[in-house]
Order: sequence, then structure tokens, then C-alpha cells
Amino acid sequence: MQVSLPMYGVTHHMAESFWHVLRGKLLQLGLPQAPEQLIWPQDLAQHWQRDDLLLSQTCGYPLVSSLPQVQLIGTYHYRVEGCEGPDYSSWLVVREDEPGDRLADFRGRIAAYNSTDSQSGHNSLRALIAPLAQEGKFFRAAVASGAHYQSIALIKAGQADIAAVDCVSLELLKRAQPQALAGLKIIGRTATVPGLPLITSARTPAAQLEILRAGAKAMVGEAVSDGLLIGDFSVVPRSAYQKITELEQQAAALGVTTL
Repeated sequence: MQVSLPMYGVTHHMAESFWHVLRGKLLQLGLPQAPEQLIWPQDLAQHWQRDDLLLSQTCGYPLVSSLPQVQLIGTYHYRVEGCEGPDYSSWLVVREDEPGDRLADFRGRIAAYNSTDSQSGHNSLRALIAPLAQEGKFFRAAVASGAHYQSIALIKAGQADIAAVDCVSLELLKRAQPQALAGLKIIGRTATVPGLPLITSARTPAAQLEILRAGAKAMVGEAVSDGLLIGDFSVVPRSAYQKITELEQQAAALGVTTL
């Protein structure tokens, strides 16, 4: 079995500490076995489709676009501005010295995004620019950074001008490395959609799925969860994530398919 928690946490240590406590709870609840260590896969798209996936956290965009087979365990709620229950959104981040304070002011500029399969960094921003686009374009160029934190670094270095960064990642970075956000400001917010779900393989038996849900919920209130800003847990139906698909379709209807 494989377990990964790749989505939140400024360092691997935060996720590893979380898994250590969660693993203990799962074993106490009757899970037959669970790996001692997290893995850090380079190819997440392939990893999430493994038959032996016990637990991981994915993004809503790959969930609706390429992971029809996985089972949803549930979704954490985060105690962060920009989150509402299990839903979350992204902030539009730019340099503090920029004269513009609206998205429309950044027409013809350079956007940074973490990856094209990201709801928070790509799909959400694409939906925002679609009504402002002309002949399918709004930005002059868009640069793939590979990670939200790298998008921020590109903006600070002047290699990009704007990015959509999810509110949880931004708050975790602010608390861990406040200097990383020096010289930046927020000029807007994307649409709110269901947050990053915990998932397991389609082959995980129903009894084990319920243990995974019970263990995930039991983590609420643990000190290691507080450090990750986790406030609650709920089982969000797959149908709720269709809002992500709708955002993509609305942008496409306006002629916008990329940043």
C-alpha cells in the first residue's frame, strides 16, 4: 500500500508528523496494516491511479478530469480566510509596488501558475480572466512554475506579475516564512469550490474506507492538525466538485482554454 500527503505543508516534516499520528489512529481503529513512511511521488497523476493507493490528497481538478475511479474519503476544513467549511478559494497575488489593484489592470502582463491540472492556480484564474479576454487572450504570457511557492518567487523576482495562490498554501507560508511574502499584495479572490479531497483506490474495501474516514475525522483537534490549520472534516459528495468542471466550461464558452 502507498500513502502520500503531497498537497499542503511548507516542509515534508509537517506532513510526515501528521501521518505518524494518523497511522496510529488507523491501526487502533482496525486497519490491518499501513506503511510507516509517506512517499513523495514525482508523478502524482500516475500515483493517484495506483490500485494499491491507501491514502492521498489530490486537487479537485484532476479529481473531475482524470480520476473517476478513486474513492473519496472526505475533505478537511481549514481555519483560513478564504475558506468556507470544506470549500476554499485562491488569492490573486501581485507585487506591492504595482499601481494596479484590479485584475483588469493586469491585461497584457505575465501570469505564473503552478500546473495546468491545478484548480487553485490555473482553472480558477482562467475562469476569472475569461470575461475580460479578447480573442481568447488576456495575459501576454503564462509561465508554469511547478508549485505555488515558486509562482510567488517568480513574482518577487519580476519574472511574472500575477498568480492565483490558494488561501491555505498562502497562510501556511505566511506563518512558516513570513519574509517570503514581503513586498506582495492581494488584489482579488477566485471562486470558492470544494477543497482538496482525501482519496483512496477503487479497490480499497468499504470497511477500510470507513476506517480511513473515522481516522481522518479523529485527527481534528490534534496538535499536528492545528499546525496545518485543519478545523474540521466532512464527507463531500463527488457531485459537489462538478463546480470545477462548470468553471472550465464557462471559460471555454467565452473562448478561453488556456491562460
